[in-house]
Parts: sequence; C-alpha cells; structure tokens
Amino acid sequence: MTIIHTCCLFCKVVNVYCLFSAVQMFKLLDKYKPESKQAKRQRLRAQAEAKAAGKEVPVTKRPAVVRQGINDVTRLVEQKKAQLVVIAHDVNPVELVIFLPSLCRKMGVPYCIVKDKSRLGRLVRRKTCSAVALTQVEAGDRNALAKLIETVKTNYNDRFEEIKKHWGGGTLGSKSNARIAKIEKAKAKEMAQKQQS
Repeated sequence: MTIIHTCCLFCKVVNVYCLFSAVQMFKLLDKYKPESKQAKRQRLRAQAEAKAAGKEVPVTKRPAVVRQGINDVTRLVEQKKAQLVVIAHDVNPVELVIFLPSLCRKMGVPYCIVKDKSRLGRLVRRKTCSAVALTQVEAGDRNALAKLIETVKTNYNDRFEEIKKHWGGGTLGSKSNARIAKIEKAKAKEMAQKQQS
C-alpha cells in the first residue's frame, strides 16, 4: 500500500474490510464465473452445427453467474434482485462506489468490502472489477450462501452506524512523527523548567 493510502483519511464506509470469510466467499463466487470466450465460442459452434445438421437445438436457460460493473450492480440492488454485493476497497476514484453501501443498507441487500479489485476482476475474467453481485445460486449452494449472508450482515449491514463514525487511514509518516516527537520533547522540557523555577 502506498504512503498516500496510509496517510490520507479514507471514507468511513469503504475503510472497513476484514478477512471474516473471504476464502469461503471467493470459493462460492468462483463457481459462478461467467463462461470464457473460448467456451462460449465452442457452445455456439456446437449449436450452429446441430442446427445445420437439422437437429433440434434445445433452448437452454441462462446459467446463474456473477454480475459485474457499477451500473449493473446498482440496478440489481435497486430492484432488490441482488442477494450479495461485493465491493472492492481500492477503487479509484472512490466516488464510484461510495454510495453503494448506503444503497445496499437502504434496500436490505447484504454487502461486503474486500481488498483488491484485481481479485474481483479474476472472478469475472477481467483485470479489475469494482463491484460484483450474486443474484441466484444453485440449490446445493444455498446453505453456504445463507451462512455467508448471515456473516456479512453482522459484520457490515448491522454495524453501519458504528462504521460511519470511524475514519480510516490518517497514519502519519516518519517525518511527521519525528516532528511531533520533537515538539512534545520541547514542551516537556519547558514544563520541567517551569516547575523548577
């Protein structure tokens, strides 16, 4: 993390993230990756060959996948279709995602903030991604999702008022710490001289 990230005050809402169950969450979300370009090409080619051969091509239901992007995630939250929203903490500029925790809380959608937007990017087969939403899961993963949602709600949604009161960052650099220590030392020396007089 750069010096500027540790010294500047972060927004209260985006500053909170923890490794509560990131491993379980990413395991669950990894099952719902969008299909790769090669897989899509093969699927469409197989359908085209079957259609050209005169076979009936069955209409398949769209698979459940992770939805990505601020606009898409915002729309899903507003329509209350999102079951879980995951936001990256290092989005630049932060104004892109700053409204999302408040919106999720207002709509009753569980949200969490994770480190590193490139981790979210790997979920959706891109370099980076600022936010993803999970809309539906298969029957086998419903229990895992319910546990994850319960954990996320206790760590984020239910603590929203408490989180709002704490700013992040604000760590001073070595030069600032040295200057403050020098001033404190001078004040202590002055107080000692006043007491001796």
